[in-house]
Amino acid sequence: MSLSRRGLLAAGGALGAGAVAAPAASAASAAPSRADSGRRRVRTGFERLAADGYGLLDGQRVGVVTNPTGITSDVRHIVDVMHADDRVDLRAVFGPEHGFRGTAQAGGSEGRHDDPATGLPVYDTYLKSGQPLADVFTASGVDTVVFDIQDVGARFYTYIWTLYDCMVAAALARKRFVVLDRPNPVTGRAALGPVLDRAFATFVGREPIAQAHGMTVAELARLFNGEFLTTPVELETVGMSGWRRTEFFGSTGLPWVPPSPNMPTPETALVYSGTCLFEGTNLSEGRGTTRPFELLGAEGIDRRWAEAANALELPGVRFREAYFAPTFSKFQGRTVGGVQVQVHDPAAFDPVRAGIGLLVSAKRSWSGFAWRPDHWIDKLTGSTRVRTLIDAGADTDEVVGAWAADLAAFRAVRKEYLLYR
Repeated sequence: MSLSRRGLLAAGGALGAGAVAAPAASAASAAPSRADSGRRRVRTGFERLAADGYGLLDGQRVGVVTNPTGITSDVRHIVDVMHADDRVDLRAVFGPEHGFRGTAQAGGSEGRHDDPATGLPVYDTYLKSGQPLADVFTASGVDTVVFDIQDVGARFYTYIWTLYDCMVAAALARKRFVVLDRPNPVTGRAALGPVLDRAFATFVGREPIAQAHGMTVAELARLFNGEFLTTPVELETVGMSGWRRTEFFGSTGLPWVPPSPNMPTPETALVYSGTCLFEGTNLSEGRGTTRPFELLGAEGIDRRWAEAANALELPGVRFREAYFAPTFSKFQGRTVGGVQVQVHDPAAFDPVRAGIGLLVSAKRSWSGFAWRPDHWIDKLTGSTRVRTLIDAGADTDEVVGAWAADLAAFRAVRKEYLLYR
């Protein structure tokens, strides 16, 4: 485990002097209002910033890193809201993978353009980092960079590394950095899965955090600043109110916008940190279907995989024998057999253990199983360990047990940066 454990740094690892945080949900905020139809109302970081009159941005030229998930509770985009408000001097937008308005597929972006709705310049951050990204911030003329994107809780979902890269670049460009918090849709109960070995660092994992990190973006920003950034950024965070660590997205009362084209529902996010591992195999991970990451399969697979997976008796989940024909990506237009992941008890479900169990059972029940030739699985899991153990015949418990020490060390560090109970 290579975390430095510097602790909270006065320069930015802790909440900045002007930050707004919501360390815990009070009894009052936990009570549902009549308008919420029995669901407790969660207020996002942006809503709390706006309710405060944007005081944190007063006198600043502002740029926003966001995508279609940066919305209010009444589904207006925060860029449109701030652009129309004289209290905010909004100068630029910075788009991540898939773009600011979300028109690009995986591995794509929208490029540099002017937003038709607001006229604001939109700068492309995708695949930019370090000084080149710092130069983009400098060229935009902003003083403060604001980040507001909905994450899904998995290390290999790239928006958290856009956050990281933008923090590094903002420090280089000497810009303030403000993170507006949103819920982790699969809860913040615990960190799960293997911890990245830095030798395998890529854009699907820059630093040693767990595969399912169990943190919000504001908490991750604090962790990045306190543990990983060589030069910490001037960081401030605006926390949520009303959110609890045990809460799934469906209980928040907030609208869901797909953070990327293949993340259509909160249920997709629930399984993603485990089943995305199938990107590292010759099986389809369900891209090109209406249930990406819930449907998995390949030509030649039959009912035996579902039977083997169910025999593992993994908590909170069952596996249905399924057949489907992806419209794009692997096996485009061809009928494949496999499983549909059916989570019946989200609180008991461990997505990473389930993903490992599915890999183990697929390899044992289907002779055609293979890893991607580029060993992409090692980038996703953060080391060679998962692949080599499964190839050696290890069962699910043996694979999961192999990362226990690293995960315990990460959990101890993670605890220092949590904002909510």
